[in-house]
Amino acid sequence: MIILRLDRVMADRKMSLNELSEKVGVANVNLSKMKTGKISAVRFSTLNEICRVLHCQPGDILEYAEDEEG
Repeated sequence: MIILRLDRVMADRKMSLNELSEKVGVANVNLSKMKTGKISAVRFSTLNEICRVLHCQPGDILEYAEDEEG
């Protein structure tokens, strides 16, 4: 399963959801869903902008973990 770590990266950069939303050009509600892991997909263009604004790599935001079911 893929785990989203956007909240951690934002905290490290001391950036609010409103500020990130403004700089990335994505609705606050959509970033909020991404931050809480309540999405099933993300556009590469959105991921690109988030990484550009937060000065990070996609791997800083996305993490793979084995499903407990196996």
